[in-house]
Amino acid sequence: MNSGITYTLDDLLTLMAVLRNPREGCPWDQRQDWDSIVPHTLEEAYEVADAIERRAFEELPGELGDLLFQVVYYCQFGVEEQRFDFHQVVHLLVAKMLRRHPHVFPDGTLGSRREESGTDELQVKQRWEALKAQEREARQANSILDDVPRTLPALSRAAKLSRRAAQVGFDWPDARGVIAKIREELAEVEEALEQRELGQVQARRVQEEIGDLLFAVTNLARHQGADPEQCLRGTNEKFERRFRYVETAHENTGRGLSQASFSKVRLAEMEAHWQAAKSEESL
Repeated sequence: MNSGITYTLDDLLTLMAVLRNPREGCPWDQRQDWDSIVPHTLEEAYEVADAIERRAFEELPGELGDLLFQVVYYCQFGVEEQRFDFHQVVHLLVAKMLRRHPHVFPDGTLGSRREESGTDELQVKQRWEALKAQEREARQANSILDDVPRTLPALSRAAKLSRRAAQVGFDWPDARGVIAKIREELAEVEEALEQRELGQVQARRVQEEIGDLLFAVTNLARHQGADPEQCLRGTNEKFERRFRYVETAHENTGRGLSQASFSKVRLAEMEAHWQAAKSEESL
């Protein structure tokens, strides 16, 4: 909103075209290209997720706008290179969603509606995966893993890779099998660490074993219907909250953590404050 004016999507597209105009546009925007915008797109997506997780709904419209701006950016590049425009992006999206939701739009048109009152969620999921498989086949994909983006965060990509493999039966029957795999991978990490201390293996071997352990833990999250990226973000938030409590507790004694000596006494004090932080959270 600005002086009673309500801007529209067409206004946004016009704004982007002007920003990119070689004569009257913004120098920074004129300088951007496909690759330079990608980091901004990822950052804006994470800021949307952060606002949602914090339930900062008053910030969400602005963050969603920033993310939409990234889409408009790529569409402007497409227009300039005569590849595609925003309207084509919208058309392809609607057409794909209609195609993937025959249980909602039985005739494949936006105006059609299903007559039955209920739809089985499992059947919907199976149909969705079957339709996606057909789309991959139409693109002549060589592997079920072909369209898993390499730019995804590692945890998210691990979950998606394993989820795809599970669709064709490459999976453990239950969580117990995954836990056994985690124990196996942890044992291999411990063995690699021992060999590293003896100079028998390079640091890369230890890193590979840690990666295998992380992948196995990711599968455990998937088996529990949890997103590993969200799990770890939640733990990050919890760690930060508790560690800040420890810092504040030390400052209240007249000495910050940087002033305390690295000793068993200091570690015991920090652990006591950590446990106090956990106790307060459980109240």
